[in-house]
Amino acid sequence: MSAGNKVEVETLKLPFSNRQQAGKELAARLSHHRGSDSLILAIPRGGVVVAAAVASELDIPLDVIVARKLGAPGHPEFAIGAVACWGDHDIILDDNTVRNLHISQEYIKSESDAQLAEVGRRIKAYRGTAEPPDAAGKHIILIDDGIATGHTIMAAAMALRSLDASSVTLAAPVAPAESLRAIKRYVDELICLETPDPFIAVGRWYVDFEQTSDEEVISILNKFRSNQR
Repeated sequence: MSAGNKVEVETLKLPFSNRQQAGKELAARLSHHRGSDSLILAIPRGGVVVAAAVASELDIPLDVIVARKLGAPGHPEFAIGAVACWGDHDIILDDNTVRNLHISQEYIKSESDAQLAEVGRRIKAYRGTAEPPDAAGKHIILIDDGIATGHTIMAAAMALRSLDASSVTLAAPVAPAESLRAIKRYVDELICLETPDPFIAVGRWYVDFEQTSDEEVISILNKFRSNQR
């Protein structure tokens, strides 16, 4: 996979009303892929709702790739890195945070093992199998509902290298510019609709940011599978 060399940022009026609206806005920026031999891979859970809107607008197949952040000791919501399904299960780590918090290698292994177990559970629940989709030679559009640190996106992009995809576009409605700078070397193209400053959190930029359930993810994926038969 080549290093990222194209970044596109659009300025829209925020916040987004919901994930569906954000997906439609993204679809407009991805219109050159309409009806192509591309494959959309969404990061659950909320990313699947955004990606479903894109897939519907562009008539592109939809599937998922699961990535999980690694939480700091005693503060699981604070990301120190991430892991993803497939590939060699390489770990993305924020080396500065690991060093500053004096996090041990033993903790990192324990946390990564735990998150990989959850990755395995989710990918089987969502897809019915842990085997990856056929992405060889295809252009992958990787979609999430927003990016904070970017660790899960980087882990997912690294995992995609093992699937022999021809190229990868990352598309997200909102992200901090600093995270995009870190991510762009992992993908071939990066499209983000808004980079607010201060960023605060992904949910800050949606009116409706209700949590997406596993059941909703499975229902969306089943609907697309039925339509693709």
